[in-house]
Amino acid sequence: MKKKYRIKKNEEFQQVFQKGKSMANRQFVVYVLDRSEQPFFRLGLSVSKKIGKAVVRNQVKRYIRQVFLELREQIVPGKDYVVIARTPTAEMNYAEVKKSLIHVLKKAGVLVNQPFQR
Repeated sequence: MKKKYRIKKNEEFQQVFQKGKSMANRQFVVYVLDRSEQPFFRLGLSVSKKIGKAVVRNQVKRYIRQVFLELREQIVPGKDYVVIARTPTAEMNYAEVKKSLIHVLKKAGVLVNQPFQR
């Protein structure tokens, strides 16, 4: 993902946590903050050391980024998203991560034009 699509600074994370709305399932917590002035969405990731060693954490982050890349047409723009991975994600493969993220994003109401999936 390009730099302008990422949330990196602590102040930006804190703003999303304090002013945004959250939605969760067993594997992920997603915070959503409305930013109507920006024409795209930004993504911030938080993967704790509780999840595993660096290799596992980086793999989880790659999976989450790839899901957002694949769903970028369906995700509502003009918002900041912070995804917090919970402990069960360490044992998940890509398909499970994608299914779980789609579930929590639907709960948050930020997916548009969701195609039918089997």
